[in-house]
Amino acid sequence: MDDELIHDWNGTGEGRPAPGALMLDDETLRDGLQSPSVVDPPIAKKIELLHLMDALGIDTADVGLPGAGPRAERDVEALCAEIARGKLRIAANCAARTMARDVDPILRVVQKTGVPIEACLFIGSSPIRQYAEGWDEEFLVRQSTEAIAYAVKHGLRAMYVTEDTTRARPDTVRRLYTEAMRAGASRVCIADTTGHATPVGTRTLVGFVREVLDAAGGASIGIDWHGHRDRGMGLANCIAAFESGATRVHGTALGIGERCGNAEIDLLLVNLKLLGWIDRDLTQLGGYCRAASEALGVPIPENYPVVGQDAFETATGVHAAAVIKAFKKGDAWLADRIYSGVPAGDFGFRQSIRIGPMSGKSNVVWWLESRGVEPTEERVERIFAAAKGSNRLLDDAEIQALVG
Repeated sequence: MDDELIHDWNGTGEGRPAPGALMLDDETLRDGLQSPSVVDPPIAKKIELLHLMDALGIDTADVGLPGAGPRAERDVEALCAEIARGKLRIAANCAARTMARDVDPILRVVQKTGVPIEACLFIGSSPIRQYAEGWDEEFLVRQSTEAIAYAVKHGLRAMYVTEDTTRARPDTVRRLYTEAMRAGASRVCIADTTGHATPVGTRTLVGFVREVLDAAGGASIGIDWHGHRDRGMGLANCIAAFESGATRVHGTALGIGERCGNAEIDLLLVNLKLLGWIDRDLTQLGGYCRAASEALGVPIPENYPVVGQDAFETATGVHAAAVIKAFKKGDAWLADRIYSGVPAGDFGFRQSIRIGPMSGKSNVVWWLESRGVEPTEERVERIFAAAKGSNRLLDDAEIQALVG
């Protein structure tokens, strides 16, 4: 039916990655907490979010940077202990600078909880960062390889993260990743730390890194993409990264993070499902986003895609009339798509007809009938007149008071 009623200009695309190659890493509890506007929630809230990540099928979570201090280490330990206690499927990783003293707290947590942790060892790679820090390439190589070797020697899986990769020189990227692989890194992470990349640049860089690794005998080395949205391209870059060979991409709830934030992992899940790249139950997506909003003190904008209040509400006369006709056909599939590019039911929501100054009488009739109220001419006219005299949508209480 969908092929008959919807012509999809998006198509299937060439080179679509196999669904089994796609992994997601949730950075809400680490990079997300670097947002200037959030609060660092109590551990109980972090554990709640961890369970919701697991329920959504998110593969891994960055549970913190334990090298930041005692509280950070305690929270990481508690989250890893919960993974073990709750037998969660989600795996843990931790951020760390490329130095042994940041690796040691990770080792302590592993020893206490028995939960494997991937060490995500990061260092700046761009010439502008090198200039500001007074580093040269030899320092980067030495600092990186020593830290990776230290982590691997002590039984950790190591992912090597080059900050600001999207502004780094090709020869530097080639050398750093080749040396990291030789030192024992099992993954590398391309970081668009400043939100500089475009989808074209993302495809070019991910393809380049894949060629570098393959040429060095690292065909089994995974590639992560970590993107920010300073230019508003975080989500599009994630899709481009997957198309170009990345096997795991990072994001945060509601796109929180430093400055303008990270790619929105909730919207990434939505798009992966709509692209047909994943097939899983995402009806708890709204609960995840609401829990993140409450825990972190970040409101969900009303017009935020999918989980925002306005996402599936329709009040405009012509649009609402089309949705109502679909409902009257008894066709939920049709009602979900006639005026929406995202089917509400797939994500635990439903289409809603509202009444306001741009509504038609059919909105009023539907509102009344759907609540078991007879749509008499007098009632319809009274509510319709109030809506036309208003400068906003009427809420349910106001409409109910007009029912009489």
